[in-house]
Amino acid sequence: MFEAYKKVEEAKAFISKKIPYLPEIAIILGTGLGEVAEAMEREIIIPYERIPHFPVSTVEGHQGKFIVGRFEERPVIALQGRFHLYEGYSSKDIAFPIRVIKSLGVNLLIISNAAGGLNPLFEPGDIMLIVDHINFTGENPLIGPNLETWGPRFPDMTEPYSKRLRAIAKTVARENRIPLKEGVYIGVTGPSMETAAETRMFRLLGADAIGMSTVVEVIAAVHLGMEVLGFSIITNVNRPDCYEPVPLEKVIARASSTAPTLLRLVSMILRRL
Repeated sequence: MFEAYKKVEEAKAFISKKIPYLPEIAIILGTGLGEVAEAMEREIIIPYERIPHFPVSTVEGHQGKFIVGRFEERPVIALQGRFHLYEGYSSKDIAFPIRVIKSLGVNLLIISNAAGGLNPLFEPGDIMLIVDHINFTGENPLIGPNLETWGPRFPDMTEPYSKRLRAIAKTVARENRIPLKEGVYIGVTGPSMETAAETRMFRLLGADAIGMSTVVEVIAAVHLGMEVLGFSIITNVNRPDCYEPVPLEKVIARASSTAPTLLRLVSMILRRL
């Protein structure tokens, strides 16, 4: 764990020398949502590969840029691209950027993803406010020795997604007539899509949407004491009795078409904080 801490501190030192201030808010931009970064007043852009020990995005739609700037007049870090278990990264690799932004002073994390809908009442293009998650990846970034500097050995997960932030999101959505669903996100390893039988099982488990990211990042953030707000863009709805293939191009296109609405919602939430 000392080696892990040392790597985080080295990444922090590199970034700190390049940015003019230390933001308290970070946003992780998922598949198809990278264009949200274009709305920021960007002051510094650092490619992931230049940051010591930082993983590198390998998936289409994830540009791999560490952006610092202002969004709704709030200093913000935007991670344009994330990392997945199916790329071959470990859960500790995926947690690394979360630990770095926390070391830079971030206390509030807004996280987004593109997800398949499991709830039959959902429609493609819906935005789902994540109220809880199920970790079905079989991985956890906290396995191994614990560093008390980062958090407790057994972090509480009764409220991984902040009730306070969810209440603000629902109020803002209602006042501005932005349709907002709520549900449980289940994280799987991927990269194969789920079968019809698996879809039935995940629905029986209580999941409303499914994806291949987010849960590892949120576990790491909660361990670090960060407040988390999460959204899923529903790119398709898995109806096992009339199952259809969902190519990546369709997922990215659907996420991109809904991104402006999510951008508007996040913008107004930031104004309330």
